Amino acid sequence: MGKKEKAKERREQRLQEIHLQRTIPYSHHQRWWSKETVAVVTGGNRGIGFEICRQLATHGLTVILTSRDTSAGVESVKALQEGGLSVVYHQLDVVDYSSINQFVEWLRENCGGLDILVNNAGVNFNLGSDNSVENARKVIETNYYGTKRMTEAIISLMKPSLVGARIVNVSSRLGRLNGRRNRISNVALREQLSDVESLSEELIGMTLSTFLQQAEDGTWTTEGWPQVYTDYSVSKLAVNAYTRLMARKLSERPEGQKIYINCYCPGWVKTALTGYAGNNTVEEGADTGVWLALLSDQTFMGKFFAERREINF
Repeated sequence: MGKKEKAKERREQRLQEIHLQRTIPYSHHQRWWSKETVAVVTGGNRGIGFEICRQLATHGLTVILTSRDTSAGVESVKALQEGGLSVVYHQLDVVDYSSINQFVEWLRENCGGLDILVNNAGVNFNLGSDNSVENARKVIETNYYGTKRMTEAIISLMKPSLVGARIVNVSSRLGRLNGRRNRISNVALREQLSDVESLSEELIGMTLSTFLQQAEDGTWTTEGWPQVYTDYSVSKLAVNAYTRLMARKLSERPEGQKIYINCYCPGWVKTALTGYAGNNTVEEGADTGVWLALLSDQTFMGKFFAERREINF
């Protein structure tokens, strides 16, 4: 059996294990949440976001499904409510400060806060073998800055809890610093971004500004950036770095006010984002995100996961 066949066999075995775990209901001592537990999911009107909403609501939480497109979001909520699930809709555009502020005020007045935030909203304009950076600014603005703005706006509303509030950032292996394929070949920059102690918003912002400038002047192809879905990969690299940075900052919060922030890769999922070319179902793609949101004994933060296992950045 060749390496590819062995890797495929290991992956299939792992997915079978996860499927078995998902069929085992949470026991009473594991279930720390109730219907009063509030989870907010961005980009929840379709794909992985919609499935995360469905799974969280199925477990008995109250889910706030948000989306930029109001009509699509309302239809998605209607479909979930018809299944007897506790899901509420609110419009939210993560690249629009006024939209975020309106949502935060609505959340404060109607829910008093939240327990779980899933930063799922994201865009990708490349499919198949395409690798254009024509929409790089929009990709970075949505995938990274949208995640950053939502996190910063919502932290003050996260409810105190003995088990801790949770932030789950949907990311991608394409943004890994140390992957064998598609990583940044600029060693100095890679080392800077790898050092969590010196990591800063300024460094992340400067990295993105440099990439965007080179994307606009056409020099990006020779500057060591990832060569597969470059703008998307760079945006997720920034999300990963921001997750680690925020984990460092949030680790200082006292017991009872903990906020656990982690990120995960859903895999190559059959959604509109991939042109339905993925090999994972939305159920599989949502699974690790829901698992991170509901862990009863979560003590780790600033980690990167895939298929319920920690992977390196």
